Amino acid sequence: MKINDSIKNVAAVGADKSGVDKAGAGKLDSAGKNAQAAQVDIKPAESVTLSPLSAQLKSLEAKVASSSVFDAEKVDAIKSAIASGQFKVDAEKVADGLITTVKDLLTTQKS
Repeated sequence: MKINDSIKNVAAVGADKSGVDKAGAGKLDSAGKNAQAAQVDIKPAESVTLSPLSAQLKSLEAKVASSSVFDAEKVDAIKSAIASGQFKVDAEKVADGLITTVKDLLTTQKS
């Protein structure tokens, strides 16, 4: 993996090469590259306008990020039931759920 190659390409994209002669361009040391990168002209940012669909997507993303993925009260109730020894696992229900999941997986693989 060559990380340095990508850094060289980015630094040289907008560099002002007027101070570098063509014969010595290939012989720059790392200090010369840093000086060349410092001469890059920074242009003001362009204006970008988002479509209404992208704005809607951004607002939906914010809503999803702020909502909880699970019911915290239910999790706390299960934790306390486990800690107190009152939590009972229904083996039949677990087995039925596993069988249903396996059936679903097998039918989707055949399709």
